[in-house]
Amino acid sequence: MQPKNLKLIAKTEEDLRVVSAHLQDSIASISDIASLKKNKIFLMQLSRFMWEDVEKGVFRKNKRIRSILKFENVLTVDSKNINQLEKDKFLDFLAIETNITPDKNYEMKIIFAGNSIIRIISEAIEVTLDDQGDAWDTKNKPKHETS
Repeated sequence: MQPKNLKLIAKTEEDLRVVSAHLQDSIASISDIASLKKNKIFLMQLSRFMWEDVEKGVFRKNKRIRSILKFENVLTVDSKNINQLEKDKFLDFLAIETNITPDKNYEMKIIFAGNSIIRIISEAIEVTLDDQGDAWDTKNKPKHETS
């Protein structure tokens, strides 16, 4: 059975937590990240690990799918520990954290392994996660250290 492509729309902090959970263990190439300042849009293409498939059954294959993460109404974007000239470097997605700034805008931090962060300031939470194309099998299932 062909898995259905996921399309999520986030308008609240709770919605954004759902998007963040679906993106856990995704991988993004620095070359697949863009800030379109004139349009107030931030885009990122990720290779998303399909946790929702793993959860459904033990015998199902591990899969990844290309996904687009889009933030709208973006005022500013900056990053920490990301060299934009290293176009072939990959970032391992961990989470999205949200705060309200003193001037009532939203600060959304995309947190990656290795203390790399993309910080987006936006007028509102308007984020979409949209799977593209077909999923493919992957041998590796992400593992997490437990203490």
